Amino acid sequence: MWSAGTLAVREKAHRLVALVVALVLLLVLAVPSQSALFSEFTISDEAELGRKFNVMFRARFPLIEDPEIVDYVRDLTGTIVDVMPPIAFPINVHVVRNDSMNAFATAAGYVFVFSGLILNLDNEAELAGVIAHELAHVQQRHIAQSIEHSQIASAGALVGMLAGVFLGSQGKGDAAGGVMLGSMAGAQSAMLSYSREHEREADNIGLTSLVDAGYDPRGMIDAFETIRRRTWMGGGGDIPAYYLTHPGIEERIGYIEQRIARYPEEVRTQHKDSGRFDRVKTLLRARYSDPKIALGYYAHEDEGSMSCLDRLGRAIVLSRLNRIQEAERAFARALACSPGRDPLWLRETGIFYFEYGQRQDKAVSYLQEAVLRNPRDLMALFFYARILAETGKVDEGIAMMQRIEKRLPEDAEIHYYLGRMYGQKNDMFHAYLHLCYARLYKNQKQKFLRRLDGLKTYAQTDGQKKELARLEKTYKEWSQYW
Repeated sequence: MWSAGTLAVREKAHRLVALVVALVLLLVLAVPSQSALFSEFTISDEAELGRKFNVMFRARFPLIEDPEIVDYVRDLTGTIVDVMPPIAFPINVHVVRNDSMNAFATAAGYVFVFSGLILNLDNEAELAGVIAHELAHVQQRHIAQSIEHSQIASAGALVGMLAGVFLGSQGKGDAAGGVMLGSMAGAQSAMLSYSREHEREADNIGLTSLVDAGYDPRGMIDAFETIRRRTWMGGGGDIPAYYLTHPGIEERIGYIEQRIARYPEEVRTQHKDSGRFDRVKTLLRARYSDPKIALGYYAHEDEGSMSCLDRLGRAIVLSRLNRIQEAERAFARALACSPGRDPLWLRETGIFYFEYGQRQDKAVSYLQEAVLRNPRDLMALFFYARILAETGKVDEGIAMMQRIEKRLPEDAEIHYYLGRMYGQKNDMFHAYLHLCYARLYKNQKQKFLRRLDGLKTYAQTDGQKKELARLEKTYKEWSQYW
């Protein structure tokens, strides 16, 4: 997931999202449950739906696993969860690599925040406002309530409504958008007022949580204002459907402003630093968005007056554009102003020398220091493990990559390089095993099946046969969403 070539090609078309979600929800929800066609949608029912949705989403759409980004969004989410009323489910947060201005919470506490949302907001309070709203839906179990309520409507209308709530990034004029909007139209008269009640409740609970967590309450208003501005500018095609229709954004801004006005001044003026937000936004722009567009962002500033963070962002973009000499100079200038040799600056400079440079000694030096300064940075560990294996320290490389795999067991790149490392040791069972997982998590069915045939010839011991059985079970669950 983290190599430069892979990052350049894993962009997904927005128009596929709504269609796949609608089809999967149809598959999951069209079958009557044991609870009398959802007359009572239990905690267990919701947990199963959430798990299936999570597997489907991870099988179809690219997630960002960069710990600098994911840990930040999870920490922010945890700050809000800590001040909320009890939630029936553990919260699982993922960051989606997609430039739609979107975030949604699906069944059982699975929260998906799109990179485009962070890139289009201005500060942490705005992002916290959106996440607080989504967490309120989870806390109130609005999805379960909607499913129970939907027994008076058709299955198709229910699927359309849920798909519209989960993901509003329909392509303009495409078939997927037509499927969703058509099915939602039939549900409007029966469900719109109910949805308005849910949205108002989520706004109110979300605003309370935002304030209790110490954020400027106007963060929620400012996020909605950005959505409204994007809509006026013709950018509404990637705005979440519930922001536009459940209820009208003008009405929502109005009643939230009335609530904020009743807060005492010390609450209306409370503030949290957005330093980590700015850091993550820079990394998303530089490493995970279109590099040509990202370079344009930095072109408007004189390099001498750029902040140290912007210098790092520009260096990353130049490296992605293969402007190697310029990138090397830019990394040197960025590193020279790095605050206390920040491990993020060290990591990114080390990755540059590993991917593009001729000086592997520099890559080793920078990545090693990054790992020592921040042992939690799995991305630095990933590249450092690769260097160890490539320089003959295969056992050390495997041990380090296994540490990463325990944290990210469904990452195709990690399994791919683990497979290669085991191949260097001539451990063919584990080489084939991890290469099978790599093909599985890349949704490459035919290549997976060919690797699986090879793996079976090496599965001799009882332990190996158990590992093979686990792989086949994962394939059965994962492949149903291909």
